[in-house]
Amino acid sequence: MDLASPSTESSAASDIRLLVLDVDGTIAGKSNTISERVKQAIFAVQARGIQVAIATGRMYRSALRFHQEICSDLPLIAYQGAWIQDPVTQHLHSHLPVSEHTALKLLDYFEQPELRQLLSVHFYIDDQLYVREVTEETKLYAQRSGITPIAVGDLRLFCHHKPTKVLALCDDKSVIEQLLGNLRRQYTPAELYLTTSVATFFEATHPLANKGLGVRYLAEELLGLQRANVMSVGDNFNDAEMLEYAGIGIAMGNAPAGVQRLAQWVAPDVEEDGVAVAIENFYFFKKVGCWCWLLVVVVGC
Repeated sequence: MDLASPSTESSAASDIRLLVLDVDGTIAGKSNTISERVKQAIFAVQARGIQVAIATGRMYRSALRFHQEICSDLPLIAYQGAWIQDPVTQHLHSHLPVSEHTALKLLDYFEQPELRQLLSVHFYIDDQLYVREVTEETKLYAQRSGITPIAVGDLRLFCHHKPTKVLALCDDKSVIEQLLGNLRRQYTPAELYLTTSVATFFEATHPLANKGLGVRYLAEELLGLQRANVMSVGDNFNDAEMLEYAGIGIAMGNAPAGVQRLAQWVAPDVEEDGVAVAIENFYFFKKVGCWCWLLVVVVGC
């Protein structure tokens, strides 16, 4: 969909009580920060009584600064929904790791001679990043994530800890596409959740760990809401389930075409403050004979 006026969605927007936002490519672009315009739009929504949550593929500890920056008081959905924790109470609501057997099988696949030198493999255990070795791809990932990777050589020695997520990185997007296709033929959705958060990241989590189920748990189990009360915004295939679950699902302008087709509305690019535009359109316009502007500015938490 294009950036048409959201007048047909305005009545549905009045039902929204929970706004769920992805991080990378959605509220954080190349700068790895949230722009002031996006922050002010989020604060304005919160001032109207709408709660705001983060749902990300990032590690919990890596996503925490974004959660704090938007002054959310809800549990943080991390690792595609495999880890849901309340930063205030530290209560871990849910942790769904990959089984030891499956982690070993994935590692065997990644270490085939034709793949071993192409992939940087990451295991996430107890909210720490374990790698075979620190590659250039890992260095770039660690810099953006603010995480120090732990090089251990043989990752097999750590599979018994049951990783929360398994990630394989490669600069060659075609390698990741082939990897995703091959492993989707080997594993059913009931066995493993496979996705990409960016074109160079292959990600595997527990079959019940995806953002759609994570947002459903937050909305229905913890907040007593229905899907009609939820609006979600994301930019990639790991956001697909939460875009489909939400009463209003919004894709970013920088999202792949396949993701945009799942959404009811497409916001501008992350570098154009697309989340702020979406919030302004859905929450700050009210039709009373004509379109009128309502501005609410909140500074600080």
